[in-house]
Amino acid sequence: MRIYDDKHIKNIVLLGSAKSGKTTLAETMLFEAGLINRRGTVEDKNTVSDYHEIEQERGNSVYATTLHTEWRDYKINIMDTPGSDDFIGEIISSLRVADTGVMLINAQYGVEVGTELIWDYMEQFQKPVIFGINQLDHPKSDFDATLDSLYEHFGKSVTPMQYPLNQGEGFNCIIDLLKMTMYKFPAEGGKPEKLPIPEDQMAHATKLHNELVERAAENDEALMELYFEKGTLDEDEMRKGIKIGMMNHELFPVFCLSAKNDMGSGRMMGFIDNVAPAAKEMLPEKTIEGKDIICQADGPTALFVFKTLIVPNMGKVSFFKVVSGEVKQGMELLDHQSGNSEHIHQLFIMDGKNRNPVEKLTAGDIGATLKLKSTETNHTLHVKDADIEIRPINFPDARLRTAIVAKSKSDHEKLGEVLHKIHQEDPTVEIDFSKELKQLIISCQGELHLATIKWQLDNIYHLDTEFVSPKIPYRETIQKAAATSYRHKKQSGGAGQFGEVFMKIEPYYEGMPEPTEFNVRGKEVIDLPWGGNLVYYNCIVGGVIDQRYLPAILKGVMEKMEEGPVTGSYVRDVRVMVHDGKMHSVDSNDISFKIAGSMAFKNAFIQADPKLLEPIYDMEIFVPEELMGDVMTDLQSRRSIITGMDSKGKYQIIRAKTPLAELDRYVTALRSMTQGRASFKSKFAEYSPVPHEIQKKLSENYTKEDELVHS
Repeated sequence: MRIYDDKHIKNIVLLGSAKSGKTTLAETMLFEAGLINRRGTVEDKNTVSDYHEIEQERGNSVYATTLHTEWRDYKINIMDTPGSDDFIGEIISSLRVADTGVMLINAQYGVEVGTELIWDYMEQFQKPVIFGINQLDHPKSDFDATLDSLYEHFGKSVTPMQYPLNQGEGFNCIIDLLKMTMYKFPAEGGKPEKLPIPEDQMAHATKLHNELVERAAENDEALMELYFEKGTLDEDEMRKGIKIGMMNHELFPVFCLSAKNDMGSGRMMGFIDNVAPAAKEMLPEKTIEGKDIICQADGPTALFVFKTLIVPNMGKVSFFKVVSGEVKQGMELLDHQSGNSEHIHQLFIMDGKNRNPVEKLTAGDIGATLKLKSTETNHTLHVKDADIEIRPINFPDARLRTAIVAKSKSDHEKLGEVLHKIHQEDPTVEIDFSKELKQLIISCQGELHLATIKWQLDNIYHLDTEFVSPKIPYRETIQKAAATSYRHKKQSGGAGQFGEVFMKIEPYYEGMPEPTEFNVRGKEVIDLPWGGNLVYYNCIVGGVIDQRYLPAILKGVMEKMEEGPVTGSYVRDVRVMVHDGKMHSVDSNDISFKIAGSMAFKNAFIQADPKLLEPIYDMEIFVPEELMGDVMTDLQSRRSIITGMDSKGKYQIIRAKTPLAELDRYVTALRSMTQGRASFKSKFAEYSPVPHEIQKKLSENYTKEDELVHS
């Protein structure tokens, strides 16, 4: 297979809402270049891109698939991405290594919800964008309305390069405004006939051409002077100005397509070759310290791993971009994150599931290798005498949280291993076993994402599992002081158990004065792993309890704090004073004082007006203005406190503090009430008191469950 240099490699990512035609376009581009002999279809489940079983079942992309095509001495690496933002991890990782985004717009609907959501990430990455208005052959296609929706959402940087003639079922002609030519396609699509623009279209085409010339000229001072001097620009000059505008994220070319009928894709591929920037022309990648990494073949070899797949009977496939230098089969590279040496046994260019072996890849190219030992997504591989850590992809936080259990106890350990593999493939799937909740928690992007995980567990790993509601990590504390004592006495023949502890507990807050009612002999401040503090005072005088038993009392207190008396939740922000007690010269031991300390703490806690705290999350909801009322009403029903509102473009931003207990399946409810047009993000803010009636109900439920366990 031919090896391309860094000037002749173009990396594009196909983006757009579900059913916009990304997979069909990818198939057509491979066919146009002669890399496949016939075009598959999504309906026939035989496309190069959507080859995973779940994609063929659903009829939609779930994974980002890497492909390549070769067109007029250029190599175009193509990443075909899913249309749902439930799979945003696949979209973001592809965007990160692409140099140009091709955003497909369905000519029936114009800008859809998925387009809006993906655009936010396009702006973050500031990558050049090409819009492709697709499905112009559909009876309900409307190019002008679709173009207007692009202007409405993305402004006047949207710049038509073409417009269609005979759109709808008779679609077969495209007027090209850069070349001022009409392309007329045969009924079966493919190579068009180049014809003069019809007379009845010439005035309109000339007007749009002149606007294109102006847009190209205004991106460069030298071109602007040339434009004023000549009154126009030639085709090469226009290409230069368009490229500058694209790279500055100030010009978004628009092309016409019927990917299904193979009309317009070849012209767009030619534009990608001639105008879209190569990796070498893009802004340099950055190290974690902010240093530039120049994309050049003679630089130190550095690879960025942007995607991992676990393939049955093959193992781990690592997809990477060559950020600098060259990678050759047989090289030894260092995994910067793990410090381990990795041997590149094989190199591939991937076309879906097909592996095309190559001996080397150069800066700017995208490839894959097999069976790296410790290298994961977001890792950097580099030559051993370099010290390079490429800035990682920041994946979005999860929006849906659920617990999972294996129906068979024998599958419990295997479930953890399988979920780790799923996380390796998709870092937006977060796995955590909560010792506190005694649950295995999965966090992901939404219901569709969760359904995909369940499909994998059922069909690939053959694990019978179920999702259950996740528990809430409440906290318990107290509101007043209380004093109590507890005597533990047990006699069962021979040495018995005896320990008596007098204890006072109080609410703790930072900066509170030291106790004065007792003679303090020792103090220990413990930062609790779950937040808050325990302050433990030794106030024993006269040796009524031997010093060696005080750690056992503390251990008993800590054990009870790990399972609070009200709901079994962690206890925080309490100070404990052990000030009196009794011991026995024969029967006292550590276990006796541990039990006495635990029970004394429990009894005092119940008398100290216990208070349950719940986790509160800061939320930002992005919602179209006309839907704000519904979202606000729903938030108020979830015990939210609205903390502010703002606007961003066409969206309103609602800021609120909401209890975690009210956020179960919120992503699903929000999508339902806004037809998928709203999104949100959330992060933990604080613990706050639970309303009395909720605390009472939770406490009663815990008491009933505890009685059942011990009955």
